[in-house]
Amino acid sequence: MKLATYLDPQGQQRIGAVDTASRSVLDLQAAHVQQHGRPSPHLGSMLDLIDGGEPALALARELERQSAGAGPHRHALEGLRLLAPVPQPRQIRDFNNAEDHWRDAFGGMTILSARLAGQTPLPRDQIKVDIPEVNYTQPIFYISNRMNVVGTDTDIQWPRYCQWFDYEAEFGFFLGRTGKDISEKDAASYIFGYTVFNDFSARDKQIREMQGKMGPTKGKSFDTGNAMGPWIVTCDEIPDPRKLAVEIRVNGEVWKNTSSASMVHSFEKMIAYVSECETLYAGEFFGSGTMAGGCCLEIDRWLKDGDVVEIEFEKIGTLRNRVVRTA
Repeated sequence: MKLATYLDPQGQQRIGAVDTASRSVLDLQAAHVQQHGRPSPHLGSMLDLIDGGEPALALARELERQSAGAGPHRHALEGLRLLAPVPQPRQIRDFNNAEDHWRDAFGGMTILSARLAGQTPLPRDQIKVDIPEVNYTQPIFYISNRMNVVGTDTDIQWPRYCQWFDYEAEFGFFLGRTGKDISEKDAASYIFGYTVFNDFSARDKQIREMQGKMGPTKGKSFDTGNAMGPWIVTCDEIPDPRKLAVEIRVNGEVWKNTSSASMVHSFEKMIAYVSECETLYAGEFFGSGTMAGGCCLEIDRWLKDGDVVEIEFEKIGTLRNRVVRTA
């Protein structure tokens, strides 16, 4: 099942079941009112649906089944504004999880650092990269800003303090259950569904501030910096999230083809690691980390004002955003 948050023709925020074949969305709450004569507390928002657990998801599936085909509560996708599937997640944790990305992004940072210092960079194949062992032994992550999430087809505000702006091709999942000390073997049952994620990055700011050894701050944290969408795909549609083809396009031109097979640690391992001595809550988002070759740093091609970035994940869909300088 594909689930979206959108604005209806009257500008009201709704959640719906997406039919990609007919390019339409079923308003789940409106369908429930029509069939049962009252609204459902599980269908007010995507977080309400997630909090409702399996009974709420079963209700949504039944409404979709009963409302197959055209009807008064089905809207054409082209006429709707899709928001982020969860416009304000309860938490965002983003991981660093592809070996080629570790190596090539470090090389890219080294090259960009030289350029910023007015120096001639070393050729990439002459840059020595030592990947810390900890990257292999445990998942590495940071907590991002859950307040600056936007959806597909929303313009991304290029921070005025940045000259070297980057995308990061990722996907991730929303937790469907609350839990603590979750075992790796049980962790899959905590995943509600998957969406595409673009963790936009101000690389020149990031290079400067990470010298403080505290991780990214303003290099990652700015309005519209976390794009998610176009919808959530439930787990039953994606048996193995580490076998997805990925294509990255800028202004329609393919910049990179890659795969989620580049992930070192599984989502189950991420959940088990983070939940140790810590309660995780339904509605939290975990980002996969950048796919191998999934950012400008790695391929040394850079965004410019007005560029449209598309990240397409097999079985999920395409997240599309234009980057716009505002000053």
